[in-house]
Amino acid sequence: MKRLFDLMLALCAAVVLALPVAMVVVAVRLTSPGPALYWSDRVGRNNKIFKMPKFRSMRVGTPAVATHLLANPKAHLTPIGSFLRKSSLDELPQLWSILLGDMSFVGPRPALFNQHDLIALRTRYGVHELLPGLTGWAQINGRDELPIPDKVQLDVEYLRRQSLWFDIRILWLTFVKVIRRDGITH
Repeated sequence: MKRLFDLMLALCAAVVLALPVAMVVVAVRLTSPGPALYWSDRVGRNNKIFKMPKFRSMRVGTPAVATHLLANPKAHLTPIGSFLRKSSLDELPQLWSILLGDMSFVGPRPALFNQHDLIALRTRYGVHELLPGLTGWAQINGRDELPIPDKVQLDVEYLRRQSLWFDIRILWLTFVKVIRRDGITH
């Protein structure tokens, strides 16, 4: 049921968002050299690595680490990078990953391939068996501000509580947070 929900919602979103996506592609290309998309190696279900697309908000050559690990993250942002992140428009290409089945709309956010501490904790608690999500329970309960153990505990709570109605609640709360720009640091 969850896969069917993801497919139907992703197809509808792709149609509705086609024009905004095209506009973001043009804006990224006009404001900084390099491709519009950044393909990041991420950890998926059962710790399998997959390529996750995002609109490029950082300059070409930025190290592939979590943003909070960069000495001066703002120095790496493209001219529209901060706007893309604050509006969450940089996440729109992940609809592709949802259509492919590498991601779901709701689940734990996919870890970077080199976030070994996060991957190990998720594996210990069985969270690695879930498809990663565009948004998740941890996302709406702290996002970037959460320490890794707290984030994993929220992922575990999602693992235990997951249902279609819980997913719908998380999607609604995500929408509210994006509109309010809550919990977005860059």
